[in-house]
Amino acid sequence: MPMIDLYVTEGLLAEPQVVARRLAEIVMGVEQVPDIPMFRKNTAAFVHELPSGAIRNVDGDHDHVRIQVLTNAGALDRSKQIAVVEQLTEAVAKAAGDPTLVDRTWVLLTEAAEGGWGLWGHAHTNDELVGAARAEIAKLGGA
Repeated sequence: MPMIDLYVTEGLLAEPQVVARRLAEIVMGVEQVPDIPMFRKNTAAFVHELPSGAIRNVDGDHDHVRIQVLTNAGALDRSKQIAVVEQLTEAVAKAAGDPTLVDRTWVLLTEAAEGGWGLWGHAHTNDELVGAARAEIAKLGGA
């Protein structure tokens, strides 16, 4: 149930809401979690549109994108890390209509500490999240 934060300069994306949904779909797909409401409702992307001039590198360039993905600990093994960075980068470049943006997109993969994943008003451990998912799957199977 990752949280994705996308930082872009205002106007870079014609439809930020479409991009947010696509990024959430990508991460959920790469993570390979079950397609259940628990994950669909709690995998989300937040688009932060920054004013012109808010992003600068050492040379003064301002045409960069930053994507931060926060997951529970261990959610992405090495192959999933590679896949999620590649797919998120390509999705943003495509949405911006600028294939060269792949060279200026930074992706940060961050893991919450064990017990540091809060949902439904509770700080969950990985075992608790797995248990909640299994309970939802069982409930859905019985419905």
